[in-house]
Amino acid sequence: MDNQFNTRSMIFTLYGDYVRHYGNVIWIGSLIGLLKEFGHNEQSVRAAISRMSKQGWVQSEKRGNRSYYSLTEQGKARMEEASRRIYQTAAPHWDGQWRMLIYNIPEHKRNLRDELRKELVWSGFGSLSNSCWITPNPLEEQVHRMIEKYDISDYVTFFKGTYEGMGKAEDLIYQCWDLDEVNDKYSEFIKEYSEKYYIDQHLIEKGSMSDGECFVKCASLVHQYRKFLFIDPHLPEELLPEKWLGNSAQTLFNDYHDLLQPRATRFFEGVFE
Repeated sequence: MDNQFNTRSMIFTLYGDYVRHYGNVIWIGSLIGLLKEFGHNEQSVRAAISRMSKQGWVQSEKRGNRSYYSLTEQGKARMEEASRRIYQTAAPHWDGQWRMLIYNIPEHKRNLRDELRKELVWSGFGSLSNSCWITPNPLEEQVHRMIEKYDISDYVTFFKGTYEGMGKAEDLIYQCWDLDEVNDKYSEFIKEYSEKYYIDQHLIEKGSMSDGECFVKCASLVHQYRKFLFIDPHLPEELLPEKWLGNSAQTLFNDYHDLLQPRATRFFEGVFE
């Protein structure tokens, strides 16, 4: 298997899709064994998990001479949110309100500002102007978690209200997000993965695909689809363009995932400790 996936994001995928359903804890040896299937070596797995530990996503615990890694509270919250968005079946309903976050972070904390920007994009905020971010989704909980995580309550103002003009809500949307580009990416995903889906469906029916292959394909599918969390703000239906491909991509993802999941899980359970 060529090593086309970043080790750290692959670990996130495995925690999100498997480990969190098995008590959130995994022995480092199991993690190394699972990631070997994707062409990652022991050294890169240890380096990536150590980095995730420093960033506060996982914590380690020694049992005898073995190291086990579990998700922290911050890690669990991130996985819950990612999972809710990856497996959601319909666009959220809009309450007509906009959330607006404005920050003024001093120059000497510039790296904090960069981190916050990445986090806002991941959560689905769009940049209306410099340091002013908006979303139509009820992300109050995520915002408060973010403020606490980065300890920036002194630099942040957060509002909720209605948009009073001067244009239409669609103008706001196009100012903050490039939905045409997101739609193009969904189109590419549908084209590539509908072909793979039919081929694999046929192979599984014939019984000529191993559990290990299903595991690799399933994790790779989730890994690819997870990328949409960084570019699709998951806007409410009322604010989406007419020919939106997000729903078709979601259906394809769900069907393909359901096809691979039982055998993939069986493989995971064989290696997991």
